[in-house]
Amino acid sequence: MINKQLLNPRSIVVVGGSDDIHKPGGKVLKNLLDGQFKGDLHVVNPKLDEVQGLKSYRDVNDLPEVDLAIMAIAAKFCPDTIDILTKKKNTRAFIILSAGFSEENEEGAKLEADIVEKVNAVDGALIGPNCIGLLNQNYNGVFTTPIPQLDPQGVDFISGSGATAVFIMEAGVPKGLKFNSVYSVGNSAQLGVEEVLKHLDETYEEGKSSKVKLLYIENIDKPQMLLKHASSLIRKGCKIAAVKSGGSEAGSRAASSHTGALASSDVAVDAIFRKAGIVRCHGREELATVASIFMHPELKGKNIAIITHAGGPAVMLTDALSNGGLEIPHIEGPKADALLEKLFPGSSVSNPIDFLATGTAEQLGDIIDACENDFDNIDGMAVIFGSPGLFPVYDVYDLLDEKMKQCKKPIYPILPSVVNVADEIKSFIAKGRINFPDEVLFGNALSKVYHRAKPVPENPAIPEVDNTKIRQIIDQADNGYLTPEKVQELLDAAGITRAGESVTSDRDATVTAAEKLGFPVVMKVVGPVHKSDVGGVVLNVKDADTVRKEFDRMMQIKDTTAILMQPMLTGTELFVGAKREDKFGHMVMAGLGGIFIEVLKDVNAAIAPIEHEEAIGMIQRLRGYGIIKGTRGQDPINETEFAKIITHMGALMEAAPEIFEMDLNPLLGSKEKVVAVDARVRIEK
Repeated sequence: MINKQLLNPRSIVVVGGSDDIHKPGGKVLKNLLDGQFKGDLHVVNPKLDEVQGLKSYRDVNDLPEVDLAIMAIAAKFCPDTIDILTKKKNTRAFIILSAGFSEENEEGAKLEADIVEKVNAVDGALIGPNCIGLLNQNYNGVFTTPIPQLDPQGVDFISGSGATAVFIMEAGVPKGLKFNSVYSVGNSAQLGVEEVLKHLDETYEEGKSSKVKLLYIENIDKPQMLLKHASSLIRKGCKIAAVKSGGSEAGSRAASSHTGALASSDVAVDAIFRKAGIVRCHGREELATVASIFMHPELKGKNIAIITHAGGPAVMLTDALSNGGLEIPHIEGPKADALLEKLFPGSSVSNPIDFLATGTAEQLGDIIDACENDFDNIDGMAVIFGSPGLFPVYDVYDLLDEKMKQCKKPIYPILPSVVNVADEIKSFIAKGRINFPDEVLFGNALSKVYHRAKPVPENPAIPEVDNTKIRQIIDQADNGYLTPEKVQELLDAAGITRAGESVTSDRDATVTAAEKLGFPVVMKVVGPVHKSDVGGVVLNVKDADTVRKEFDRMMQIKDTTAILMQPMLTGTELFVGAKREDKFGHMVMAGLGGIFIEVLKDVNAAIAPIEHEEAIGMIQRLRGYGIIKGTRGQDPINETEFAKIITHMGALMEAAPEIFEMDLNPLLGSKEKVVAVDARVRIEK
């Protein structure tokens, strides 16, 4: 558990501190001294009486009581040292920089488990092992650089990788991104990314806590904890962006159905991030850029004015924003004409607003004022201003800073001349500003931020299902696929609309059932997993003689135990499936059927349970959504009914977690209804 001794210690000891600042123990001590830690600072080094000007203890037993121990000693010495510190020195917080634990071998894993047991025994807090440490407003407990400028309203950054934490800080600091705290959790032996995020949520104070959180995650061990506290923070007004690496490994595993083949742990990560409202990034620069956008006023609409003195970057930014679903609206009319008169001949105000390489700070001010006050179809401004190196541009950047203070619409400074006007950019950043040196990276990130999902409500509205009947079916079922009769009962109990059907193993009963359902009918074999592959599906059966003939043929197909019949329905093929994903719970997936799922894999996923609005979002994000809306005179599909099946599937997964995999394929959708034609349910208790 995170405690005050870890966050704001009155005293710190560096065990393994040295005069060699090229070693972790020496560098972390130097960083603590340079950061002017206000408490008592101690060092343990068995060979020295003084280290970096501080008294050094040769034995841990000789220390006074100490709140926090930062350890830079060999892994094998850590358990005994922690034993002494917890039992004799009242130490309740530990940062273990050392490697050689679970990341290395089984022996290291045992050492790590022993350490966690000792720390937990005193309700202590442990960061690491195998990490760079912890950095906050109270102390520089890391052995790396850079040490960013700390600001209470800077970002809180939690990283599963120490090196990546350094590189992301290096990506952000030169651009002006400020940090409030940096947690490098290493092996996450006790405290991982999820636990730190939980702490930030539970201790959040409006007006005092940072509103931007960054995460670098390699393993999500507690997805429900991540979901709960990320969505809680975002509902409180925070913004969260994350990189989750290592997603490609799971994508190749084979599966026995559409859902299994489409589902993967990386799809689950996407789904849980979307459900929480986290912006997913795929690299360090993108994460730093998204964080920098978060630090600006929120963009309220999708219309952007591009203000530039350079043509090429404006074209590339226009492409990036347009491809990302934002608008670069045309600007015209008397107020546009009045602005044009203030600019040099050859300038353009149609958007992008190009005021040429010779444009002045005064002209930039006129353009920004017009976008702020005169052009109602503008929601935000991207200002591109570099330099060929002919003259200083301090006046331009000073004016930009002033306008950013005055304007309600967000202004994003894109200052690409990081060499020619490095001094001017440094001065601009010193005013508390952030630079976006790459216009395409900025455009892509802004689009992603603008279109980010809202977090689900704390208490989502879940459809009611017949839990008693569902539990009865599941409790009585064995592992494996449910029989068609039980599948029908389960769909009815879950409130999922299905086609009428009959299952028989007698020829005369099959004819009677077909006549009752009404011709034409569809006949399918019961037993084989992939019915169509073995000739086990016959469409448009119109009379009793054909029923008899096909019954005789189909019952000879290997593994067939009965014949299932349904009325011949028409409509657009749809798909809904569910798959239990380790640790995440159930993923529900939805999309168009047929080629859209077989070849294009055009599906979207969400973690159960699923609200109506979340289901509508799954539908509307499909690449083939135009078909659902109705194209070229075709009737639309009833989105409300489609969403209803998705939400009821989610509710069924909550009621029956023993369902390992389930397909509704196909569903047939029309403008009146959406009906499940075929379903498979696999139980794995």
